[in-house]
Amino acid sequence: MNGAHPPVILLAGPTASGKTSLSIALAKTVDGEIINADSMQLYADLQIVSARPDAGEQAGIPHHLFGVCDAAERSSTGWWVREALDRISEIRARGRRPILVGGTGLYFEALTQGLAAMPEISSETRARADAIAAAGDEKLRETARRFDPDATARVEANDLQRIRRIVEIGLQTGQPISAFQAKTTPLLSPGDWTGFVVDIDRAELYRRIEQRFDRMIDAGAIDEVRALAARKLDSALPAMKAIGVPPLVAAISGELSTDDAIAQAKQDSRRYAKRQLTWFRNRMTGRPRLTFQDGQIDIDIVISRLGDGS
Repeated sequence: MNGAHPPVILLAGPTASGKTSLSIALAKTVDGEIINADSMQLYADLQIVSARPDAGEQAGIPHHLFGVCDAAERSSTGWWVREALDRISEIRARGRRPILVGGTGLYFEALTQGLAAMPEISSETRARADAIAAAGDEKLRETARRFDPDATARVEANDLQRIRRIVEIGLQTGQPISAFQAKTTPLLSPGDWTGFVVDIDRAELYRRIEQRFDRMIDAGAIDEVRALAARKLDSALPAMKAIGVPPLVAAISGELSTDDAIAQAKQDSRRYAKRQLTWFRNRMTGRPRLTFQDGQIDIDIVISRLGDGS
C-alpha cells in the first residue's frame, strides 16, 4: 500500500459494543468509507440477525462488503482479504480514508500479520474429513485438537468451517496448520494502518446484547430466519450457524418455544462476546483501547489518537 496515504483505520470490538455508530461518526469526521470486517454481516440473508447497518445508518457514508454473499456460499478469510484490499485501493484512489470495522479477529489478523499459503486439499482428504464431520461436531473438534491443539483453541466454538480446515490440513500433510500460518507476510505494512479496540464492561455489554436482540425480534428477526429456513440449506453453512439462527430455526420448527429460543440466542450471543473479548485481549495487544463513558465513545479521543492531522 502507498505510504503517501494516511493509515487505514482498523476498528475492532465485540458484538453490540457500539462499533457501527462509532465508525459512522468517524467516517463523517475523516472523510472515510466503511469496509465490513464481520464474517456474518457479509451475508445478504442476515440483515437483522447480524445487526448489519440499515439504510438509514448507511445514508451518506459509502459502505462496502455488507450483504454481498448468499447464505448458500462459504466465504473465507482469504476471499475477504482480497476483497478488502481491493476496496482499500479504490477508496484511497478517491482521496478518501478506509475504515474497517467489525468483530472478526481473524480478518484483522490476516491483514496485519499475513495470510498463509495453504496446500491444496485432495478429494480423498475431503472425503475423510466428511466422514469425521458426519460423526458429529465434537468428533471434528477432537480430531482438530489432535492435529493442532493451539490453533483449535483459538477458533470460535461455533466456527466449524475453520475447525474442519485444521482437520483437512492435518489429514493432507500430517502437519499442524500453525506451521503454515507461521510463514506469513503482513498485507498492510506496520506504518500503513492504525488500530483501535473497543473495550466495554462485560455487564454493560451483556445488557446491550439483550436489549439489541429484543430490538431484532421487534424488527422482524423471526420472519428473516423463517425465510432463510425455507431455503433448506445445509445446516453446517456459516450463515446457518450465525448467532441467533439455530435457536430461531428450532422455534420455527416447533422444537423450542419462542421465549426459549430468544433466551438461547441471547445466551449464545453473550458467550460469543466473551470469546471476542478474550481474543482482543490476547491477540490485539498494544492497540489503543476505546472505553465507554456514559454509554458512548468520545469521537474526539479517537481523532486525537490518530495523530496524523485528521
